[in-house]
Amino acid sequence: MSSSSFSTSKSQWTKTSIIFTFVSILLLFVPFVVSIPKNNETAFRPMQELKKLKRIRTHLKKINKPPIKTIQSPDGDLIDCVLSHLQPAFDHPNLKGQKPLEPPLERPNGHNSSDETIETFQLWAESNEFCPQGTVPIRRTTEKDVLRAKSLQRFGRKIRGRVRHDTMSGGHEHAVAFVNGDQYYGAKANINVWTPAVTDPYEFSLSQLWVISGSFGNDLNTVEAGWQVSPQLYGDGYPRFFTYWTTDAYQATGCYNLLCSGFVQTNNRIAIGAAISPRSSYKGKQFDIGIMIWKDPKHGHWWLQFGSGLLIGYWPSFLFSHLQRHASMIQFGGEIVNSRSRGYHTSTQMGSGHFADEGFGKASYFRNLKVVDWDNSLLPLTNLHLLADHPNCYDIKAGKNNVWGNYIYYGGPGKNGRCQ
Repeated sequence: MSSSSFSTSKSQWTKTSIIFTFVSILLLFVPFVVSIPKNNETAFRPMQELKKLKRIRTHLKKINKPPIKTIQSPDGDLIDCVLSHLQPAFDHPNLKGQKPLEPPLERPNGHNSSDETIETFQLWAESNEFCPQGTVPIRRTTEKDVLRAKSLQRFGRKIRGRVRHDTMSGGHEHAVAFVNGDQYYGAKANINVWTPAVTDPYEFSLSQLWVISGSFGNDLNTVEAGWQVSPQLYGDGYPRFFTYWTTDAYQATGCYNLLCSGFVQTNNRIAIGAAISPRSSYKGKQFDIGIMIWKDPKHGHWWLQFGSGLLIGYWPSFLFSHLQRHASMIQFGGEIVNSRSRGYHTSTQMGSGHFADEGFGKASYFRNLKVVDWDNSLLPLTNLHLLADHPNCYDIKAGKNNVWGNYIYYGGPGKNGRCQ
């Protein structure tokens, strides 16, 4: 081989070697080049998730107060026993540094105090283990609870347009009895407890008592209590005792239970937001809970009673505008959310999941419906109105007898042959 041909081959080999080396190096970086995000939104998503988690943990630290004792419930809940003056209500500027008020000595005239007994209504209390005196039981909120909400800002809050006495609004459907056109200072009823099926995680089914004042615009004031099944809020299908309040039609004020500063709990035996037990069964035993809300004539606060006489606590009057004076409407009944996520009416049940005509042991009921008048007296209802937004899905009927006084049957299965 000549020296010139050797030189040419050497030169070609060198070029080939360089090209091969360059390609090899380039290939090492190809996976990284391919994985580079096309926009900043994708690149910063992990950072956004970390910031969201940090905000959630900060919020949990605010509402989960340090307990002096924790009780494990059979349904997985943790019930924290929190010193009563450290509960979330006292984060409110108007309550900072204060303590819960003593319960009012007098309840509405006509209230039967002889029925006041200590009863077990909740799963967590079935072990007969309770929070010590001077503390209140609070269901601990978890990261999973908050992450199920559509946003941290809306966690623990209702959606606007939920209380209507004339038509359904925003996918919320009602079957209710109501009185209006007068001045009301409270209401009372026994509410039949069931476990309705809720078929969509963003829907719920509830049965409650509403005390309402103001227009049905942005100045609506309500205090509410009853039971609800809400997979989004609680993560399961148990019926749970709940409360709510708002002073601006569910926009920025108010919340469920003790998830913000507002309601002041005074009772150490009932946990708001905890599962109710026992529950009714179709053609079987029936169970109901007593709910009474009334305005204390002396201080003007709205007090809540649960069961046969257990005072749970109060909504301070300063929270409200119209309800500082009185209510203008009382409402009893059921409500569901119909998300239509599948393009047709939801199969989420209201009450027992059966229509009102089926009657006792099959349909859900309210009994002993009463209102509190200006003289702090419990009175039977007069001029009772009934409303079913979608009677082929959920309906309601009323009656009266010597044992139950004023009563209603209500509810339904949702989607069926007549409800599409």
